[in-house]
Amino acid sequence: MTNFTRRGFLATSAATLGVRAAAPFARTGGGRRILTLVYDKSIGAMRAVERIVP
Repeated sequence: MTNFTRRGFLATSAATLGVRAAAPFARTGGGRRILTLVYDKSIGAMRAVERIVP
């Protein structure tokens, strides 16, 4: 199990809330979805970033 710091926990929580808030917009809009994996130094792990390109 990963030892989370306060910064890591806040970054993970913010990313989760951002994904949940953006999900309805992603379903309604047309365009291509681009999924990119990035290394997040604050949590010390890879995470997925999804962008919608018109």
